[in-house]
Amino acid sequence: MDYFRALIVDDEQDFLETVVNRLKKRNIETTGVRSGEEAIEVMKKKTFDVVILDIKMPGGMDGIETLREIKRIQPLAEVILLTGHASVETSIEGMKLGAFDYLIKPIKLEDLLTKMAAAFEKKNAHDQKIRAARIKDLVQFPGSALEHEKEDKK
Repeated sequence: MDYFRALIVDDEQDFLETVVNRLKKRNIETTGVRSGEEAIEVMKKKTFDVVILDIKMPGGMDGIETLREIKRIQPLAEVILLTGHASVETSIEGMKLGAFDYLIKPIKLEDLLTKMAAAFEKKNAHDQKIRAARIKDLVQFPGSALEHEKEDKK
């Protein structure tokens, strides 16, 4: 897996620490936070490629509210929702709001890594399309260096 930044958002301290530590051991730059509010504050200061977001978090923002805000702040960040069996419908709602996919707890690390890799590939593809469009705009922009070059040769 290429280098990327991951944010893990889960109110269960043991789960959060375990996932963060396991991802760091695989050289994934990982930040862990325990609430939607914390996630939003961190995302205002730092960009992430993939976010692992628990849907059910007590108090404050739930996962769906957090997802909406994440997509507003960093629309290209790919979000993988974590859910219990009872909230699969909520996960589907989250996917309609732009989540990449969802996983049902308890999760196997291999499944999480596979899903993260796919999400990262999708984000990379979006990033490459944006870069290509920007380059195309630069090259075709009237008054660009290439236009001046063409005129100078006439």
